[in-house]
Parts: sequence; structure tokens; C-alpha cells
Amino acid sequence: MTKRMILMSKRILAAACAAATALALSACNSPSPSGDDSSNNGKLAVMASFYPLKYLAEKVGGENVTVTSLTPDGAEPHDLELSPKMVDSLSSADAIVYLAGFQSAVDEAIEQHSPKTVIDVSSAAELVEAGTDANHPAEEETSEDAQSGEAAAHDHDHGTHDHEGHDHEGHDHEGHDHHHDMTADPHFWLDPVRMAKAATLVGDKLAEADSAHADTYKANAKALAEELTTLGDTLVTKTSTCTIKTFVTAHTAFGYLADRTGLTQVGISGLDPESSPSPARLAHIGQVAKEQGVTTIFTEALIDPKVAQTLADDLGLTTAVLDPIESQTDSSKDYAAVMKDNIDALTKANNCQ
Repeated sequence: MTKRMILMSKRILAAACAAATALALSACNSPSPSGDDSSNNGKLAVMASFYPLKYLAEKVGGENVTVTSLTPDGAEPHDLELSPKMVDSLSSADAIVYLAGFQSAVDEAIEQHSPKTVIDVSSAAELVEAGTDANHPAEEETSEDAQSGEAAAHDHDHGTHDHEGHDHEGHDHEGHDHHHDMTADPHFWLDPVRMAKAATLVGDKLAEADSAHADTYKANAKALAEELTTLGDTLVTKTSTCTIKTFVTAHTAFGYLADRTGLTQVGISGLDPESSPSPARLAHIGQVAKEQGVTTIFTEALIDPKVAQTLADDLGLTTAVLDPIESQTDSSKDYAAVMKDNIDALTKANNCQ
């Protein structure tokens, strides 16, 4: 490693330490639910574990549900902690929509106080195991123990994957014995087509929970699935002409988006945004950025941008925001609106004609 790379890595690691300290302090705050926890007025009381699932529940449930998010708006969902009051509140909910294995606090709360209907979207999401390929690397490949040259993103050429043949039924999880941990990439919602499949599952399960409005739930789910599928088509069309095939992100959240578009993601941090990149990892990212003609390092609203900004400065690149939509940071923009912003940012950075 050259003297310049060593100095660059030291600067970036210093920024990483500062960012990690800030993130750890924010995680200590006990969250309060995001949503309407007042009287349900006869509506189905639905809890969602974090924003993308809240979006699905609200769009599918419509006026027949009240939806509460266990993860507050603007909060990082990976390290969610629940107060005893929030855990107890699960038992009074009619349904919960969650992703098994993504938030351990939610998994444990469901084990303790299971609502009447438990909707785990992981089967519809068709999660990809970490370590499968460069877009879904194993956590250790981007951790402090990473070795130089691992996860060489430019060695992989990914097409669009529909994963046909994996048409799984939804689970009621009466025994709650089916879990995905962080050995699987949880960020399925960044592929609108996978979100469409999750919408269909949510519609089916809400119809079972509230048969009086079953037709409405299924109709809403069908309409939403069609909208999300169209959004996925737009994503593919607009990125099909990109001359730059690699994009660098703050953490490895965009693997499913990369799969859908045929692009390659290179994350500074791993699947967990709290993981810190090693000097070898940072040197590798710099090498890939030069070889692939990368112009932009993408940052996120919920992650301190110091590491990404320092890396961009050292490489002479610009920065832009690519939102992993793990939480709603702007109440005026829902999931679909933010995905459209992401498409615009990606097509600009990757020189898509």
C-alpha cells in the first residue's frame, strides 16, 4: 500500500470513528412509535416494524386500518430498541407486518407478545443470502477484517433477476420458528418488483384478518403491485443506457436495486451501516472507482457523511444522496417518490443517456 493510500485511509478511519460514536449515542434513545396510536374507531390496528412496511400497510389497508410504525420516522431501523411499553403494545394490535431477522428487538417482541395476525414478508421478498455475489457480500467482506481485493465488484456482471420458481406462500408464524438473520441481505424494498410481491402478501393476510373488507384489501394490493412493477420497469429502462456500470454507496444496502438494473454496487460499510471499513477496503474502493470511471460517492440521510465525503475528497469525486428508504426522512415524500429521486440520482451519476 502506498504512503498516499495509508494517509488517505487514516483520514477516512478517523472520520469513521467519529461517525460511529454519533450513531451509537443516537441508538441509546428509546424510540416512540411513529403513527396514530389513538382510538382505532373500529379500524384494524396494524403495526409495521419500519417505514417500507408501514408504506405497504397504509397503501393496502387504506381507510380500513390505522398503522403504527415501531421505528420512528427519521430513525435508523437496524439498531432499533423497543421500550417495555412498546413491546406490551404488540399484544393489543390486530396485526403486525415485519421482516423476520432484520430487527432482533422486533423478533423478540413478537415472541413475547404476538398479535392476532403476524405477517412476515421475507418469503415474498425472496431474500438473497449474504456472500452470494458482489452485490450481496458477506458482512466480513466489508468489515474491519476485510482483506485487500475481496468483493471485486468489477469482476461481476449482473443481469436482472426475477427469481422465478421461488413462489413461496406467506406465513402466519404461529410458532415463530422461521427467521432470517443478517446472513441474508434484508434490503429487498430497494427493488420495487420485490416490494410488489410483498404488497400482494400483505393484501392476502389483511383480507384473512378482516374478512369484511377482504375485497378492498386485495384490490388495493393489486393496484399497488401494478404501480410498483411499473416503477421497477422505469428503473430498468432509465439505467439501461448507463456508461458507468458501478456505483459506490455509504453502506451495502442497494444490492437488490443493483440486481434489477444489472449494475454493480460497492459499499463503503457492510449490510450493517455501523460496520467500519478497513484500510484495505478503502484502498480497494479507490481502485475500483478509478478503474470503473466512477464520478460520485453516494451518501445517506441517516448515516454521517464524513467517511464518504472524505473518500470522495481524496479521490477527487463528487457526492450525492442515494436514499436506502429505511426510514421516512421527509414527510412530503413517500416510498415511490424517494425511489424516483434515487433513479434520477443514479442515472445522473452513472451517465445514463
